[in-house]
Amino acid sequence: MSPKKNNIQSFFKALPRNIFSGFVVSLIALPLGLGLAMASDAPPISGIISAVIGGIVVSVLGGSHITITGPGNGLVGVILIAITTLGLESAYVAIMFSGILLILLGFFRMGTLADFFPSSAIQGMLAAIGLIILGKQFHIMLAHRIKREDTLDYLLEIPFTVNDALHYETKGLIFASLAGIISLAIMMFYSKLRNKYLQLIPAPMWIVILSIAFSYYFELVLHEHNPIAQEYMITGIPTLQHIISDIPVLDFSKVASLSFLGSVLALTLIASIESLLSIKAVDKLDPEKRRSNVNRDLKALGLATVGSGFMGGLNVVTVIARSSVNVNNGATNRSSNFFHSVFLVLFIVLFSTQLTRIPLPALMAILVYTGYKLASPNVITKIFSIGKEQLVIFFVTLFVTIKVGLITGILAGVIITFIIHVSISRSLGLFIRNVLKPNVLMYKEENTNTYYVSVKHFSSFLNYYRLKRHIDVVPENQDIIVDFSLCEFVDHTVMENMYSYQDLFYKRGGHFDVIGLDMHDTDSKHPFALRRLLPVPNLIKNSLTRRQTNMEELAKDYGLIYNFKKQKQVHFLNDFLFFNTKNINHIYNELSYKDKTISLFDIEFTEGEFIAKEVIHATMLHINLKTDIPEFTLDREGFLEKMYAFAGFKDIPFEDHTDFSKRFYLLGDNEDAIRQFFNDDLIHFFESNPYYHIESNGKGILIFTKERLASIKEIKGLLDFGKRLNEVIVSIIK
Repeated sequence: MSPKKNNIQSFFKALPRNIFSGFVVSLIALPLGLGLAMASDAPPISGIISAVIGGIVVSVLGGSHITITGPGNGLVGVILIAITTLGLESAYVAIMFSGILLILLGFFRMGTLADFFPSSAIQGMLAAIGLIILGKQFHIMLAHRIKREDTLDYLLEIPFTVNDALHYETKGLIFASLAGIISLAIMMFYSKLRNKYLQLIPAPMWIVILSIAFSYYFELVLHEHNPIAQEYMITGIPTLQHIISDIPVLDFSKVASLSFLGSVLALTLIASIESLLSIKAVDKLDPEKRRSNVNRDLKALGLATVGSGFMGGLNVVTVIARSSVNVNNGATNRSSNFFHSVFLVLFIVLFSTQLTRIPLPALMAILVYTGYKLASPNVITKIFSIGKEQLVIFFVTLFVTIKVGLITGILAGVIITFIIHVSISRSLGLFIRNVLKPNVLMYKEENTNTYYVSVKHFSSFLNYYRLKRHIDVVPENQDIIVDFSLCEFVDHTVMENMYSYQDLFYKRGGHFDVIGLDMHDTDSKHPFALRRLLPVPNLIKNSLTRRQTNMEELAKDYGLIYNFKKQKQVHFLNDFLFFNTKNINHIYNELSYKDKTISLFDIEFTEGEFIAKEVIHATMLHINLKTDIPEFTLDREGFLEKMYAFAGFKDIPFEDHTDFSKRFYLLGDNEDAIRQFFNDDLIHFFESNPYYHIESNGKGILIFTKERLASIKEIKGLLDFGKRLNEVIVSIIK
């Protein structure tokens, strides 16, 4: 069966699940779309229009797989400012222009835009957006309309609003505020009710259902009007016919103004960042671990935004909360996004008149809870655990965003991050000299099919895109090793992304190992903490890297002793031929048996002197023998080894083992003793195992494969090889 036919069959087989998931998502999208539009001072239907157009366009033309599109939380503040300064008709034009810019970003392959912003600055921006939403909508949730200049004023007014709500005397306001409080309680505690039937309907839809039921109870049972004050009920929900016939008249008169251009840039920046971050997050949730084509998605989002603005809708972005619900309900492809739009259209066609029965405070409670989640104390605690400097970046971005604006806020976050990085690394020259230089080298190692990536100088949000570009080429079911041993500085953004890649490769059957950070220092024990190369050789580290933690766990599993500290006592390595022209600095990360028969360690040594001096880190295994054996060196025979023969370094052949003689290069002075030592068992062992460089100094065996640090997978292989080789050698000696 052809792959195309198989894909079609899989699509139709999964269609019922995607239709169901689209229906569940639409239950959340309906109240959220209405609420986000009203929070932006746009007509309530604007949020639904953007969700419908986004779902149809992106499901057909997008490059992601299980994402949901519609109005986004992050754009509430920007759209609010655009409508306030430009007017509604001009704001729709600004939304259309931002869509055009998104299309251009996609064509210019700017899907890596989010990688240029430090993680803590993005967290600060999202927290600021959360506070902007919470600050303004909290008062409406308690049926208390106020008008203030900026977000801080709204936040400072919260205690006074609570006090006023406690002293309401008007029945309509009391019921309106109760609707908001009960709705907030549903949002907060609903997830704790782990009933599989209740969970079929998400919390926001329960708010809608209960609100409409409450209205009908008073109307049909008590024969009374809805007691909630009329000014706190949703109004202006048009029918589908009115939406089509009343397409807004666009106002292009303010296109050349600075406020218009500023709004377009802000809308584009926030829409692109929110979408890219959401796509990245949803890819991690995808059970099939597919990678989205972010540039294609940007173009689709841009086209949908142009259409949405033209029809009187908001910006179309990829939304993480609704996408998460989509994944949890078994969606497998973009058709769920399409069906979520179809159900929204059905809701408007069949129930548009019922939506006016929903109290405004109930919808605002959904947004207040959303705002709190974006700026919750848990976010601050998590960032503080990564490092104090990350908290500075977070709060600078947050406060500047609230007081000045989103673009200025994210720029302030980038600038303060750069200043802190320079301060911590104590080297402005490191960044200036190397920011424009290529700092990533990747190649596929021979015979192992392992991709090896070496990162030099510094790796931060400024140049992370280079590293990401190389890693994204590697299929997730392959093995990849990223080596930071030549990197003096690795920031939080890079560390966070490395851990994300590790999880991704693990789930797809590959291996993603990060090495070379054992000689770097951190200020916290968090795995995402930024790391800088230790300036003093015996400085004690504050925390173990993930590789060191894995080695510690490996030691427990294998019954070994683990010592991560540097050791200068390396006399047992002095007589090995490999180190004759090299200087050993120290060994570290040692795994050994109690009797020290076998020990595996990372080692730092140098080659050359002065300007030709190179510092090398590698992983080696040493077998300590109880009796003397011949001195020899064994390598895989290649072109270079054949050239050695012309220089007088002749291979020792074994006529009875032509395969061994053809594949291996065996060198040693005492040929008779070596021939006697290499019996059938030892030769068969080498023939049936992976290639390693193996050396004997007469008292011990040194084994390694590459002149670099080994991954955890390679360490396990090396330990197993060394243990079995030792057993063979012991049987020979006896």
